[in-house]
Amino acid sequence: MKKNINKKMNKNLKKYIGFGAIVVIALLYFLVFNKSKEDSLKWYDNLEQAEVVAQKEGKPILINFTGSDWCIWCKRLRSEVFSQDAFINYAKDNLVLVKIDFPEKIQQSEEVKFYNNQLAQKFNVQGFPTIVILNSNGGLLGITGYQEGGAEAYVAHIKSYL
Repeated sequence: MKKNINKKMNKNLKKYIGFGAIVVIALLYFLVFNKSKEDSLKWYDNLEQAEVVAQKEGKPILINFTGSDWCIWCKRLRSEVFSQDAFINYAKDNLVLVKIDFPEKIQQSEEVKFYNNQLAQKFNVQGFPTIVILNSNGGLLGITGYQEGGAEAYVAHIKSYL
């Protein structure tokens, strides 16, 4: 009887280990191979670096002031626009992108926090998301935010400032 209990326990243990291995493999696959399409875009975290590129390439700058890990509208803008092919294809050829983040849970150095706050003050950011559009020389073209309608509509919205 004791042997039967041990066999049954070993059989159940093997099932749990096998299931656990499958879960771990699935999570690793998701983390490594299933990155957001938005990750294929180059987002600067420094406006001065982006301005150098914008001047060199003659492209306008889009600055995304975001609370990436807490702001519902920022998350919607990312999922509905920034991670969609229509925006990605347009942005790759036509924009220099900057993300200025104000997270709650993601750690940032004091220098990054200070820099981000200075930029937010410069552009009078009152809420998130705030999207600032500059020409290739850093001149202000417009300030906007989340817009309903998806990526195609958002690209048209951005173009209206250019």
